[in-house]
Amino acid sequence: MKPIIFSLIFISLAFFSCKKNELGGNAVVKGVVKHHVKIIGNATVYIKFNAKEFPGTNTTLYDNKVVADGNGNYSFNCYKGDYYLYAVGYDQDVPAPHTVTGGAPVKLRNKETVEIELAVTE
Repeated sequence: MKPIIFSLIFISLAFFSCKKNELGGNAVVKGVVKHHVKIIGNATVYIKFNAKEFPGTNTTLYDNKVVADGNGNYSFNCYKGDYYLYAVGYDQDVPAPHTVTGGAPVKLRNKETVEIELAVTE
C-alpha cells in the first residue's frame, strides 16, 4: 500500500511543479516592434498564454503586457509553451489615428531564446 501512496505523491508533485504558459520561466521571447523598416518605440506588447492563433484586438483578453523601450525592444521571460504576441503602437508617418498593430504566435522550449521582429501595420 505504501509504494502506491508514494508513487501517487511523486506523480502529483511532478505534474503540478511543471509550469507552462506563464511568465517567470527560463525561456525568453524578445525582439523589436517595426512598421515596415521603421522602429516603433514605446509600443505596448501584449502576451496571451496557451495561444497559437490570434486572440483578437481586445487587449483585456491578454494575460500580460510590456511597453517596448524607445528603440522598440521588448522582452518576456516565460516558461515553455505556446504564446501569442500582439503589439499596438503609433506611427506619426501614417494618416490619423496613427495606430499600427500586429501580432505573431511563438512556441517556446525550456531555456530557449526566440527573437521575433514584431511587424505592425495600419
